[in-house]
Amino acid sequence: MPNRGSSLQIDIYDGTRQPLTGGANILYRVFDGNQEQLFSQYRRTASLRLTDLPFYDNFGDNYTAIAWAKGYRQAGFTPLKLSPAHPTKLDLMLIPDDAELNFADAPWDSIETRLPFLAHGVSEAAGRDRYARLMEEKPKNLAALLNITTAMEQILLPVGNPVDYLQEILWDDSLAQDRFFAYCDAALVDQVRAAAREGLFVAEVGPGFFHPGATSSWKQVQFGEANVQLTFHENEKKKIGGVNCIVVEPDIDYYKDLAAHVLLEAIPNTFTGGLTNPEAVYALRWMAGRHAGVPEFDPPYEWRKPVAAKRRKREKTG
Repeated sequence: MPNRGSSLQIDIYDGTRQPLTGGANILYRVFDGNQEQLFSQYRRTASLRLTDLPFYDNFGDNYTAIAWAKGYRQAGFTPLKLSPAHPTKLDLMLIPDDAELNFADAPWDSIETRLPFLAHGVSEAAGRDRYARLMEEKPKNLAALLNITTAMEQILLPVGNPVDYLQEILWDDSLAQDRFFAYCDAALVDQVRAAAREGLFVAEVGPGFFHPGATSSWKQVQFGEANVQLTFHENEKKKIGGVNCIVVEPDIDYYKDLAAHVLLEAIPNTFTGGLTNPEAVYALRWMAGRHAGVPEFDPPYEWRKPVAAKRRKREKTG
């Protein structure tokens, strides 16, 4: 028989990375590592504390927690290692079903300074114009770009972070809602190899199968969800400002292992076979970072509920 005494606190946040307000009726579900459901109840609170949960002292302590509320995407996290020795805290993000992107914190003047590789090779006016068109015409592509670069900025290489090595983006159809391509200082490859020796990345076998033309690919393994993958196309070369450059293809995977795929199919559109959804990446990366206790994942945009008037108009025309 298992002992009792493990505790779990679950706090719910919204797509603005703030505590969920409004009194939503939230369904909380908790499973132990044996896949036995130990808790399933609706609560009108964005904070739930469970105590005296079973402690098995084995794989049974790898818990899973899932939350859902009407009008929101479902979210979950696994594995949660519970133990009587310390309380476990989990922050989950519920994004509205009809969430709209808010780029108020991502004006061109700010982004040009933060990500200068986006402005390289074009005039100030042209750079500003193409960024404005991306925001207006392909907002999910911009969200993906901000997700990926923010995550890259948080990767500590022996020298700097991966964004420091980016020189010029390929501003074409390859800038998609799941990845982008850019010329980078060729030294980035050696930096990633060095980070891999420290356990931060693992090499992908046969990178050209999923990434045509790729010569090497490295997956971050810091988190259970939303890790950065850096794929290099070392045969595509260019000299930029005297720097020898190659092409890098960054993207973010949903989950690191099969168990998470099976248990957390709750993220909408994750398993439809389509392109990675930047909305899901945003929530997963934020939750993974909160659980790992690292600096918060804070891309300069938010997923917000639509303005009521816009929502009513869509409902009438939908």
